Amino acid sequence: MRRELRGWRVLVTGASQGIGEAFALEMAKAGARLALTARSEDKLDAVVQSVRIAGGEAHVIPADLTNELDRKAVLGSAVEVLGGLDGLVNNAGLGSWNHFADGTEQGFRDMMEINFFTPAELMREAIPVLMKGHQPAIMNIASRCGRCALPSWTEYSASKAALVGLTESLRTEYARFGIDVLLSLPGKTATDFLRNCRLATGKAQLKFEEGMRPEVVAKALVNQLVRNKRETWIGRDSYWMLMVQRFMPGLIRRKLASKVRELYAPAA
Repeated sequence: MRRELRGWRVLVTGASQGIGEAFALEMAKAGARLALTARSEDKLDAVVQSVRIAGGEAHVIPADLTNELDRKAVLGSAVEVLGGLDGLVNNAGLGSWNHFADGTEQGFRDMMEINFFTPAELMREAIPVLMKGHQPAIMNIASRCGRCALPSWTEYSASKAALVGLTESLRTEYARFGIDVLLSLPGKTATDFLRNCRLATGKAQLKFEEGMRPEVVAKALVNQLVRNKRETWIGRDSYWMLMVQRFMPGLIRRKLASKVRELYAPAA
């Protein structure tokens, strides 16, 4: 099946910057009609302006999606302004770059709330709306960390792994509703992700500025929606890491453990 995106009505979370912003612009170019949500209304307004300049349609729905009432209000508003809903793209997320021993229970719970429980409940609440949609689909933008957990991204990896597992389960469950459930696993992307992390105390040299441009990720996501591809690994680093993880999991674990010991070795 090839999904026709012209006129396709979609709610995108975390749309105020980075991958979410780039994805909104690519979807607008494809002719989709957009409802965009995030916490920052000012940033959302700027994205909507860019979409409209490009000739697209987009509506601002600022909200804190960890709040149940806000989630329900966002879905209701999206249906109202778009006249229904065909797609839900769960992109909003929070990072944390620290060793597990240095974190806190509350910090971990906050991350699980944003990265896992929020998209989970949005997917649950969106069922009756999406069932009425045209070629309906849910896309969960997780991370390569959801398939290959990385040191110092411990809590983040756990939250994304939970989202990966839920996505795979719902893919078969939601088949009875006629709703496709897609999974995207991007690698390192040149955004402000590290700067926006809850904690950033890891020692490795990450060099996010050398990652993929958000526009590259956005094009891959749009292509995935059009082709209705069940799972997509985006970026060379994501592809090779996940291939090694699949066929030689012991090798990648030994390499990662060796690097951690090197970075945290006691000073001579």
